[in-house]
Amino acid sequence: MDRKKIVTGISVFIAAIGFAVLSAASRHWNPSAPAEPPAAKPFRLNDTLSNAMSDIDTLADMDSMICRFLRQWEIKGASLAIMRNDSLVYAKGYGWADEEKGERMTPGNILRMASVSKLITAAGIMVLKERNLVSLQDTVFGPGGILNDSLFTASIRNRNMYGITVEHLLRHQGGFTNSRGDPMFSTRDIIRQFGLSGPPDHDTLVSCILKRPLGYRPGSWQRYSNFGYLLLSMIIEKASGQDYEDFIQENVLHPAGCYDLHLAYNYYEQKYPNEVRYYTHAGSEKVQEYNMSGRLVERCYGGNDIHALSGAGAWCGSPAELCRFVASIDGKPEVPDILSSGSVAEMTEYFDKDTYSLGWNDTKPDGEWTRTGTLIGTSALVKCFPDGECWIMITNTSTWRGPGFTRYTERLFRKCRELYSPLLPHRDMFGS
Repeated sequence: MDRKKIVTGISVFIAAIGFAVLSAASRHWNPSAPAEPPAAKPFRLNDTLSNAMSDIDTLADMDSMICRFLRQWEIKGASLAIMRNDSLVYAKGYGWADEEKGERMTPGNILRMASVSKLITAAGIMVLKERNLVSLQDTVFGPGGILNDSLFTASIRNRNMYGITVEHLLRHQGGFTNSRGDPMFSTRDIIRQFGLSGPPDHDTLVSCILKRPLGYRPGSWQRYSNFGYLLLSMIIEKASGQDYEDFIQENVLHPAGCYDLHLAYNYYEQKYPNEVRYYTHAGSEKVQEYNMSGRLVERCYGGNDIHALSGAGAWCGSPAELCRFVASIDGKPEVPDILSSGSVAEMTEYFDKDTYSLGWNDTKPDGEWTRTGTLIGTSALVKCFPDGECWIMITNTSTWRGPGFTRYTERLFRKCRELYSPLLPHRDMFGS
C-alpha cells in the first residue's frame, strides 16, 4: 500500500477517535452550568474556642476556686466545659497543657477521657440496635453468638459464657472479674501466663481470657469490667463490618457534630497536635513497659497499652465536644439527638442504685446522670444535673486518690453551681 495512503488513514482514524471522545464529553459538560461548590468543611468546635471567650469578670471568683482546687491536688492542668439546656455557655482551660513546652491549657486541647469512652461505645451499640444489626439480647459467644469465631469457641471452658448477652456487657454483668488482674491493665502478666511472644492483639487477648473461669453466672450480679467493653467494641466491628474507630466517628460522633475525638496512643511522641501532656502524681515511680521490653517508663506513657483499650477507655477529646456529644443523646430538643427517644430512655433507665445504666455509671430518676473515667495521667467527670446543666472536667494529671478523685471533682461542681450558676452567660458557643 502507498505510504501516503497509510499515513492519511491513520490520521483519519485518530481524528475519528478524538471526535468521538469530544462528542461524549460534550454530552456531559455544559459551559454555562455553574461549577459544583466544594464540599463544606465541618464545623470544628475546638478550632473556634479560646480562654478569652470565657474570661468573664463576674466569674473570676469561680476561676479562682477552680485554680485553688487544682493546686490543692497538684494537678498541672484541667479543662472545664459547662452546658445548659444543650447550649455551651462556658469552656475554659486552667493551668498547663504541656508545662515543659510552656503551653497553657485551652478549651481546644484534647485529653484522654478514660472510661467516659464507654458512653460513646454504648451509643454505638444503640445505633446498631436501631438499624436492626444488634439486639441487646443477642448472645456474644458460641455458634449463635455475634463473636462466633472458632478461635473463641474453642477457648471456652465454662458453658455459662454462652449465656452472656450484649446487655450483660453494657451493664457489667457478663461474669468477668478482675480476680487475676484487669485484663486490660495486666498485659505483662498475660504475656507470661499464656507464653505469648508479645502484647496480644484483641483476638488473642479474648481467646486467652475465655480460658479463665467466670466469676459469677452472667446476669446474676455485676462487677465493673473494662474487658466487657472491649468485647462491645469488637461486637461493633463485627456487626458493622467496619473498624471500631471509623464506625464510631462516622455514625456517632460526626452526626453529633464532634470532629476532634480520636483513640489515643501510648506515648508522648504519638500524641495528636492539640493533645496535652500527661502527668502522674508526686511520688509516682517509673514502671516496666507494658510490652516486656524491660524499659522503665512513666506509667502514663508506656505503663499500659492505652490504644488497646479501644471503646473501654481509649478515646480522647475536649470537654466542649463531649458536651456536644451528651447533647446528642440526652433527649432534649435543642440539639437533635442521634438516637431515638426510645434508645435514650433505655440508656438512662433507672432500676436501682446497684444496677449500672447503659454506658452511664448512674442515671437517677430525677435526671442526674454521671459518667466517670480515670487513668494514670487523667481524670474525667461528666455530670448532668436535673436543672439542665451539664458540667464536664478532664485533667491531665492523676492523683493518689485514683478513681475516688472524681468524688472531689463532683463536690467542686456542686459548690460552683451553688455560687455561680446564676452568673453563667446566656449564649451558645456550639455555633452552627
